[in-house]
Amino acid sequence: MVDLRNFEAWFVTGSQHLYGSEALDQVKAHSLQIARAISESNHTAVKVKLQPVMTTSESIRELCLKANSAPNCIGLICWMHTFSPAKMWIHGLRVLNKPFAHLHTQFNRELPWSTIDMEFMNLNQSAHGDREFGFIASRMRLNRKVIAGFWQDEEVQRELGIWMRAACAWHDAQTLKVARFGDNMRNVAVTEGDKVEAQMRLGYSVHGYGVGDLAERLKAVTDAEIESLAKDYDDHYAVAKPLRKGGDRRSALREAARIEAGLRNFLSEGSFYAFTDTFEDLHGLEQLPGIAVQRLMADGYGFGGEGDWKTAALVRAMKVMSSGLPGGTSFMEDYTYHFRDGGNVLGAHMLEVCPSIAEGQPTVEIHPLGIGGKSDPVRLVFTARAGQAVNATVVDVGERFRMVVNVVNVVPPEQPLPKLPVARAVWNPEPNLKIAATAWILAGGAHHTGFSQALTPEYLEDFALMAGMEFLLIDHETTVREFQNELRWNDVYFRLNHGT
Repeated sequence: MVDLRNFEAWFVTGSQHLYGSEALDQVKAHSLQIARAISESNHTAVKVKLQPVMTTSESIRELCLKANSAPNCIGLICWMHTFSPAKMWIHGLRVLNKPFAHLHTQFNRELPWSTIDMEFMNLNQSAHGDREFGFIASRMRLNRKVIAGFWQDEEVQRELGIWMRAACAWHDAQTLKVARFGDNMRNVAVTEGDKVEAQMRLGYSVHGYGVGDLAERLKAVTDAEIESLAKDYDDHYAVAKPLRKGGDRRSALREAARIEAGLRNFLSEGSFYAFTDTFEDLHGLEQLPGIAVQRLMADGYGFGGEGDWKTAALVRAMKVMSSGLPGGTSFMEDYTYHFRDGGNVLGAHMLEVCPSIAEGQPTVEIHPLGIGGKSDPVRLVFTARAGQAVNATVVDVGERFRMVVNVVNVVPPEQPLPKLPVARAVWNPEPNLKIAATAWILAGGAHHTGFSQALTPEYLEDFALMAGMEFLLIDHETTVREFQNELRWNDVYFRLNHGT
């Protein structure tokens, strides 16, 4: 998984020389205390690095250029301690290409009623200075998150922590490489899209390979690598009897291990952190990758089935955001419905659901696939743990990318599923299946999703804002009429803004 402590958020305070050096020394000291508190907060996953107090247009521009080129900087947290005339910020914000959050706070929680004087008033002008900074950001039409409240409050630190995790995912996306083995599942529309536009707007690049390229890489896998992975399966999962040592299907497990080793080596050598495959193109592979994909996702890789590169990149972003948080994140698909008692969704895929969402120990099993024309694939089988989760999708709707998110509540299956040989999750979508499915379809949401029990909609909304991407939320407050109106309003907004 990604170690987010390798990343930095830069804490930037605005002021000016009008107040004198003594006041600026106080501004610096206050800024250090706030930055340190945010960095040490339980909600903060990255380092918060204090920057010098900004007092001139030249220093602000220099700082923004420095942030752009700093490989570990995910973005800026900006706060105006005093009044910082916002024309100073124009040149810097114009060149800044990393996200920023505007923290609207002040150093003191309460007013010192009995001693307050004009010296205190001039120094503690965040209520004044942050409005000036807010104006210029709005005048420049800059996307940013505004977080208002006292800096020691739990809610403020929680919001900052979410924004920083989303910024980590955005930072990762700017250099993400997605390996696409084979092409799209034939004649499927929603998994297609404009890869050039995706790279221009979202940062990541998609690289196509024939499955034969992967098959060639499998030939270089050693027996030692296979044995090491097979032992790992034996040690960490409940392996079905035919797949155990001495079992009549042990060779299939060894082949699954060969695929995992070869796939890992291919991705590692090419610096890929997301990938796709499709059961319609398995040239040179004995079985569709199952357990290999599941375990790679558990290690933080993004995946999309049937050539779905947008979902592969989204799952990777969600993996980065959720690194170290309780709960798991996986590739998922709304597979089939249970229409009784308000309605449930049975989510699954052919094989590729991440064990990070499993309730209990997964089992390693082998069953026929029924499609793809290859040998029976080895896979991990389990049921997802109960609890709240989100399903998210990114689709290309022509002039823009759209993210749709549905809040869902995972529940135990009503009855055992002894004949369903795949990993699965059962959930109730909010506000109910009828409205959620209607809204999802009206938005053009895909059947593939990124599913997470570690994230809430706020993480994904912050990420979409950084990307300039349309964001649509389906939750307990959604009505079809209001959702349709939101779609219409968004169409007008994005077309007037040329898809940005």
